[in-house]
Amino acid sequence: MADILVLNAGSSSIKFAVFDNDLTESHRGLAAGIGGASFLEMDGERVNTPFIDHTSALTAVLKKLETAGVTPSSLQAAAHRVVHGGRHLSKPVRLTADAIAEITDCTPLAPLHNPHNLAAIEALARIQPDLPQYASFDTAFHATNPEVATRYAIPKMIETKGIRRYGFHGLSYASLVRCLPEITGEALPSRLLAFHLGNGASLCAIHNGQSVATTMGYSPLDGLTMGTRSGGIDANAVLRLVEDNGLERTKQILNHESGLLGLSGGKSDMRQLMLDHTADNDFAIEHFCYWSLRHAGSLIAAMEGCDAIAFTGGIGENAVGVRARICRGLEWLGLRMDPDGNHRNGPRLHSQTSQVAAWVIPAEEEKMIALDALSVMSKN
Repeated sequence: MADILVLNAGSSSIKFAVFDNDLTESHRGLAAGIGGASFLEMDGERVNTPFIDHTSALTAVLKKLETAGVTPSSLQAAAHRVVHGGRHLSKPVRLTADAIAEITDCTPLAPLHNPHNLAAIEALARIQPDLPQYASFDTAFHATNPEVATRYAIPKMIETKGIRRYGFHGLSYASLVRCLPEITGEALPSRLLAFHLGNGASLCAIHNGQSVATTMGYSPLDGLTMGTRSGGIDANAVLRLVEDNGLERTKQILNHESGLLGLSGGKSDMRQLMLDHTADNDFAIEHFCYWSLRHAGSLIAAMEGCDAIAFTGGIGENAVGVRARICRGLEWLGLRMDPDGNHRNGPRLHSQTSQVAAWVIPAEEEKMIALDALSVMSKN
């Protein structure tokens, strides 16, 4: 059976995975440090090798895969994660010239992400021009949000320029919706509160399988306290930062120097924070949990109740203390945690007496992208 190559390109890295038609993963790896001290890692084996750009990195990835038996002739498609699809790209698509132009038009909405996604698409088209390419969009899952949830209270002429809430981590949430019934053996809960907690973090209110509200907005900066992003901050405070520091410096502060990093004074990794109990580190963790709970209340209100919660992402899947703190803060819902289940990292976190279910669901974004590509191919 032909393979699907899944690519997730960033500014200086390309994550990749290979799946067959049954969505069985055969290889996984990373080309990192593009333009600097670069290396290629696949299936646990790492080799230092220079990549001057995305094209050279992809060329090395394809050569490495070929040594493992994944040849150009064995690939039926490549599938990409694209962060922003704007208003119109709300479903997975085959990458035609028109679709690529639409992604390019969304670049002002995601200037830190879409250009790198496009770089991988264009590089692969040069290397393997006959290989069909597909894209899945991180914003797409939230296209079902009602307009009252996506509109900012600003003049309509400004809103028509794309200034609205989009939401992100959609591939993670779509994967969670697909995987939760398989893991629990139960139907998808009607009102599900999903916590995607990692270096980037957000919550999503999922009602009958569809997103109705989420914490990220126009960009991935809004909402929760994150690894290096501030999360929600008053717009006038942002304007003050711009007055004091200029626009580019303010972007750097809010996106790369804030969040856990700014609160702790130097650490953005939750694992390091939890191992080193200083006053600043403990406060950073509490800030992360507090604002997760504050936003949880808002999203529960949007669903008018909550039947279950689910954790995913690096922190959500592995940080026992963070999950315990958040579940303790949701006991008013009738949630009762099973401490042993939490220390095992789930999948079940709730006790027999709990009125609300709680689960840990591993993120499978790459598999979701492969599934999206297969679904588009099946319709052609």
